[in-house]
Amino acid sequence: MGVPEQLAERMSMAEQHEYLRAKFSRRTMIRGGAVTLGAVTGGAFVTGATAQAAVPAQPLPQTETVDGSLVAPFGRHLAFGNDPATEITVSWQVPLPVKKPFVRIGTHASHLSVKIDAEVRTLYTPAGVGASGDHIQYYVHAELTHLKPGRTYYYGVGHNGFDPASPQFAGTVGTFTTAPAHKAPFTFTAFGDEGVGYHGLANNSLLLGQNPAFHLHAGDIAYADPAGAGKTADTGFDSRVWDQFLAQTESVAKSVPWMPAYGNHDMEAWYSPNGYGGEEARWNLPDNGPDKKNLPGVYSFVYGNTAVISLDANDISFEIPANLGISGGTQTTWLEAQLKKYRASKDIDFVVVFFHHCAYCTSTAHASEGGVRQEWVPLFEKYTVDLVINGHNHQYERTDVIKAGAVTKKLPIGGTAYPETEGVVYVTAGAAGRSLYAFTAPLSYEGHENEVESVASFVNTGSGKQNETVTWSRVRYLDYSFLRVDVTPAAKGRTATLTVRGIAETGAQVDHFTVARKAK
Repeated sequence: MGVPEQLAERMSMAEQHEYLRAKFSRRTMIRGGAVTLGAVTGGAFVTGATAQAAVPAQPLPQTETVDGSLVAPFGRHLAFGNDPATEITVSWQVPLPVKKPFVRIGTHASHLSVKIDAEVRTLYTPAGVGASGDHIQYYVHAELTHLKPGRTYYYGVGHNGFDPASPQFAGTVGTFTTAPAHKAPFTFTAFGDEGVGYHGLANNSLLLGQNPAFHLHAGDIAYADPAGAGKTADTGFDSRVWDQFLAQTESVAKSVPWMPAYGNHDMEAWYSPNGYGGEEARWNLPDNGPDKKNLPGVYSFVYGNTAVISLDANDISFEIPANLGISGGTQTTWLEAQLKKYRASKDIDFVVVFFHHCAYCTSTAHASEGGVRQEWVPLFEKYTVDLVINGHNHQYERTDVIKAGAVTKKLPIGGTAYPETEGVVYVTAGAAGRSLYAFTAPLSYEGHENEVESVASFVNTGSGKQNETVTWSRVRYLDYSFLRVDVTPAAKGRTATLTVRGIAETGAQVDHFTVARKAK
């Protein structure tokens, strides 16, 4: 299944990857056909194998399947396809090779009549890569299309010997709900920098209680690579951390589409190309970005009246330059085309952009990324983006309304921003679970407000760190937290709103503000 030994000795990881991409053509991938649900739903499910399987950096050892009844799937996670109203990918993991994996789906837990084949992506990490011994991970994906908008479906995942439709495995059945066809109120959540541990688990428990339509993860997902420089010299890498992470997040991700952007700790340099081969094995995200090969974490989707854009800031990061310039500018060109398209759409009120490195933050660790300010902030302002969500800095910070690097309007807790005329609000929500950073200025959050005139900070530029004194830091909270965003559409001529809340791990509200825009 891998590169022949005599060739592997003479080939780089990237060359081996390209060899295997050609070998694993669509004809060798598991395919599923269209399945009609008939009079019950009037729809059909189709599983596709259009994405190439992520492949190992070295030849796979020979393995044999075991009795499927002894192997339980775990780590279920959902993701939207290009159209959240009609497309969902169901993904999961198995600890050992199995035969003929599949998804069963239906309109009731006891009626999983439709069976759809799934695709296995095998990821091999050889001994000597970080802290891992020889480790093989089996990720399974099934793309479901032609779903009905605004419909809740029941599903179960399995393989030969493990059938979720059988009574003994009935407890493994889950649900998901597609996006509505029309504008309606909904909630989504967001954070970054989660990792594996108690605080990530606690935040996940609170997330589930918000009943979000989807969740945005702003990068640095599992921290299998704790160094985060995106180089093969990074120490401490352990691919098995992903097994723990997907098990940890399953309580939410099995029913809430989990939409990640990639951060610096997600560049796992041992997997080609550009360190994203492992991510391509684990996730099955929308494929409407500018470059699926080099930028698999760049995509967009529309849910109701809100367009969401995921970007890869590793492409423009001066601070951590392992993947600096990998898109050759195509990502920024694509971003502008997306923003222009969404702003011209009569059906879209809000545009939300999320990515890892911060445009504006005063953390003592990473602070602000000059590459983001140089490449993307002018576009955010030109097309009046309504909300920008970042991670990278392990804390909660929220700006005033900003345009051209200056405060156009102070935005106190409980205030309202009007991006069409005032500027953009930026939120750092990087306190999902990893160890916390620090601020130079006093904390200031809901119920404990402590306004200061300015804050000493720095920005990462092409020539190194540049000190700056800023006036835009409005809310600073230093404990584990996440974002909740409530979206309320409006009738024509009235005002649509995004109500943004910072929620602490304790459940307390530490910030809230509103973004308002007249409906088209």
